[in-house]
Amino acid sequence: MRVLLVGINPGVRSAAIGHHFAGYSNRFWKLLHESGLVSERIGAEDDDRLPEWGLGLTNLIARMTPGIDTLRPDEYVAGLRTLRRKVRRWKPAIVAFVGVSLYRAIFAKKAPVTLGAQQETFEGARVFVLPNPSGRNANFSYAEMLAAFRVLESAARGTWVQPFRH
Repeated sequence: MRVLLVGINPGVRSAAIGHHFAGYSNRFWKLLHESGLVSERIGAEDDDRLPEWGLGLTNLIARMTPGIDTLRPDEYVAGLRTLRRKVRRWKPAIVAFVGVSLYRAIFAKKAPVTLGAQQETFEGARVFVLPNPSGRNANFSYAEMLAAFRVLESAARGTWVQPFRH
């Protein structure tokens, strides 16, 4: 596995259909394709195909919520323990946290976070931060999101480019 992509938890539509990043306004699948991380247009229903491109996908917390404000601290603790086991087992080169809030929660960061490669490692894997591709995310434009996904693609391919800055 080249990259393990980690979301925070499933949203309503993802839980309803049983596939990751399935919200109607979510741009995750489009970003994966346009960045070159996957070579063809796929959607949420194709999430089981990600290993074809050396990608894995999981959530920190399994419980569905319409937003992250109702997630409890104990769920973060249990989810982090499970995520650590998954990373030790699957041994991805890169763990990419999909969302600045998720990265902050895991690494207890309060300062501004730069998208892209981070100084920390996670169970031996390089750490990347991607913007949350939800249609609710007004912090980044689509162009900024795509730039961050392209930096990840470059790193996953082994050709490093300057980290994306917001």
